[in-house]
Amino acid sequence: MNKRVLVTGGAGFIGVALVRRLLEEGHRVVVLDNLFRGRLEHLQPLMDEGLVFMEGDVTNHDDLQRAYDALGGIDLVHHLAAINGTKWFHEAATMVIDVNVNGTLSALQCAKAWGARFVFASSPEAFGDESTMPLFEHHHAVFPPASEHQRFSYGASKYLGELAVHHAVREGLDARIVRPFNAYGEHLAGDAYGQVVAMMMHAVLNQHPITVHGDGQQTRSFTHIDDIVEGFYQAGELDQGVDGSALAGASFNLSSAQETSVLELAQAVNATVGSLAVDLELGGGYHGDSARRVADCSGSRQQLGWTCKVSLNDGLVRMWASLHP
Repeated sequence: MNKRVLVTGGAGFIGVALVRRLLEEGHRVVVLDNLFRGRLEHLQPLMDEGLVFMEGDVTNHDDLQRAYDALGGIDLVHHLAAINGTKWFHEAATMVIDVNVNGTLSALQCAKAWGARFVFASSPEAFGDESTMPLFEHHHAVFPPASEHQRFSYGASKYLGELAVHHAVREGLDARIVRPFNAYGEHLAGDAYGQVVAMMMHAVLNQHPITVHGDGQQTRSFTHIDDIVEGFYQAGELDQGVDGSALAGASFNLSSAQETSVLELAQAVNATVGSLAVDLELGGGYHGDSARRVADCSGSRQQLGWTCKVSLNDGLVRMWASLHP
């Protein structure tokens, strides 16, 4: 059945791709975004397909209500609005905490009042500094002393968001949690406040060396946006798991099974761009950067029927084509 869907933060990287998918499936969609990081031009082509856009603040109940009124009701909330980007975690920890925590509380309160299903975009950062791998859907979270650095302003805000979601579930809300692992693809921010894959490709576009933090041996599981969107879509669409299980309160890791070091990523980017390949430079980095991050996605596979289908090499080719046709 077609739904009336609110996507907070829908002008952001994951949001734009999710909105496109929702519209393709016949849903009515309204986006609420303050355009702090989101780009309206990425949504512009979708407005001809019926998308409603509202500039506003997810922490403001009046703005959320305007989005509700625009569609005459909301059946499903995809809550993606947040401050992301590692530099922000260190430089603006208070803003990160304010937007991420209070925005989630506001969106949850409205979803409960509206009787809408709720999908919360969390993060593997919600596990904090946990070093035991792989990270399971119900893994413990471990956070270092707050005096050490501010990186976990983001991860802790997502952890608190998950706590708030589970409290709402106990009060009767049908809410699900999705954790995308190192998503990359078209429209990913590549500036100084962006994410690593796009930053590397933008370095190539500008013919600057690719900077690899530390010794480059830290690993991640880079997951293409098409796979990420499929997981979000199923988390919002399914009334029950494909295995017959209840989904309210369920958490889903969305991650490639391919564990890749950042140095290997830089080498793969150079292989993808061919003759435009640039030099690699080691150095720099951020306090609190995880040495390793890989997920177990059993819950996503069993309950959503989700698997990661796009290999890193194929995903990099697609992303490069969007930047350098």
